Amino acid sequence: MITMSKILPGTKTTRMELLALKNRMRLAERGHNLLREKRDSLIMEFFNAIAEIKEAREKVDSALSEAFSALTKAKMVMGPARVVEFAYASKFVANLSISTRSMMGVRVPILSVEQQSPELPYSLADSSAKFDVMGEKFKEALNAIVRLAEIESTVKRLALEIEKTKRRVSALETIVIPRLDATARFVKLALEERDREDFVRLKMVRDWITQEEKQ
Repeated sequence: MITMSKILPGTKTTRMELLALKNRMRLAERGHNLLREKRDSLIMEFFNAIAEIKEAREKVDSALSEAFSALTKAKMVMGPARVVEFAYASKFVANLSISTRSMMGVRVPILSVEQQSPELPYSLADSSAKFDVMGEKFKEALNAIVRLAEIESTVKRLALEIEKTKRRVSALETIVIPRLDATARFVKLALEERDREDFVRLKMVRDWITQEEKQ
């Protein structure tokens, strides 16, 4: 049974309209299949990124733990005030670069950090090897943090695109395709009813002509 509320407004009961509806149905079904494939691929990429987040967080935790351990050792050898003084004097510079790449049509970020170590304003005799180790450990920690930020941003963007794609798939499944199908069936039934009426009318005309010829 065709529910009239599902019929597209302004629909004409013509053969051209039926042909156009069938073409729209084919396009909607093709789009639905493509969106389902995209949704499934996005979900796969999403879970891959989720797995990467766990590993990246562990690397951040490990790198920070090693960095702060190295800081503690440097303070023990040089003294806290000396470490702070050398840290300020070193004027460490880090430049963050942001670009994007396409992942299943979603623009996801690519983060990279360029860490510059200028000439140190102190002599090796004034410092300790522990201070240099500390510096290297914090550089490694910064790289790990930037990588984690990149993956987390990717996950968020993928999640948003998955939800958007899901809504579009659902709209096609529950609204667009059913309405096109109902409208096409309505037009087809209307045309069939018109053909039957025309046949009956033509038959009546022929019968009338036959009777007239017999008189």
